[in-house]
Amino acid sequence: MKKPRALITGIAGQDGSYLAELLLREGFEVFGIERRATLEATHNFWRVAHIQSQIEVHAGSVDSFPSIYSILKKVVPDYCFHFAAQSFVSYSFEDEFATMNVNVNGTHYLLSAIAQVCPDCRLYFAGSSEMFGKVDSSPQTEETRFRPRSVYGISKLVGHELVRNYRESNKLFACTGILYNHESPRRGLEFVTRKITSTAAQIKLGLAHELRLGNIDAKRDWGFAGDYVEAIYAMLMQPTPEDFVIGTGEIHSVRNFLEIAFGELGLNYLDYIIIDQKFFRPAEEHLLIADPNKAKSKLGWRPKVAFEDLVRMMIRADYDYYMKKR
Repeated sequence: MKKPRALITGIAGQDGSYLAELLLREGFEVFGIERRATLEATHNFWRVAHIQSQIEVHAGSVDSFPSIYSILKKVVPDYCFHFAAQSFVSYSFEDEFATMNVNVNGTHYLLSAIAQVCPDCRLYFAGSSEMFGKVDSSPQTEETRFRPRSVYGISKLVGHELVRNYRESNKLFACTGILYNHESPRRGLEFVTRKITSTAAQIKLGLAHELRLGNIDAKRDWGFAGDYVEAIYAMLMQPTPEDFVIGTGEIHSVRNFLEIAFGELGLNYLDYIIIDQKFFRPAEEHLLIADPNKAKSKLGWRPKVAFEDLVRMMIRADYDYYMKKR
């Protein structure tokens, strides 16, 4: 029997790598799209190095319609998972136009190409809790009003509306996962969680001496990325396309994260932290916390990894990494 084919944009990223592993376990043929620059720099493939012989990755750019169209013609996927994006919120304040171009046009090109090449393909779009922004109430559900407070959030909201439009007008099986912050040892070093764990590990080993952060009392709904890709997969296995909020429904501060991470190494974060105004966001969101009840009832999904275990997982992975590099 022919294996189902799945195409993942941004396969070398955190979410793409965890999803690729899951799809291989489920018996899929797995294809990916990455920028040529990423393919040429082998260190960018560290997240999928252990499965690289089992996947087929195409060089392409989501902000080029001919590139996307050509790859879809070659692969003709049954499922497509769209993760590729400019996903670091702080960067979106620095380069608004690049963020809008990649996140909006890239999503539009992919939707249009699927409609033309493989209209039966099921599409997942990576939305974000940043779409909610300045919320009127907490926690947020699929019905909560969107009021994004960053260009990144705006770009993701436009992508979400494009997905809805193609679902309703072109009858594509397309849905958005409105994911809250999800972390892992594979998170990029520019994100605050990985910045904390990597720096704490280096401090413990004498490789660093301080950690500069912005608002450590900012609060987030943090979960484990490996859990979240299970929800993403389940969305495309449903009989009808729907959008889902995916999060833990729990809130923790950056300060909580610091206490656990440094404490795991026998350190007091207060001895090393420096508050730096340049790391404060121009517009901080109100309390963003998920109400994942729809995902629980319709997808049967629940997060498995607790917040404290997630932090310990990340700090131990970074400590082991820097220990080997000494």
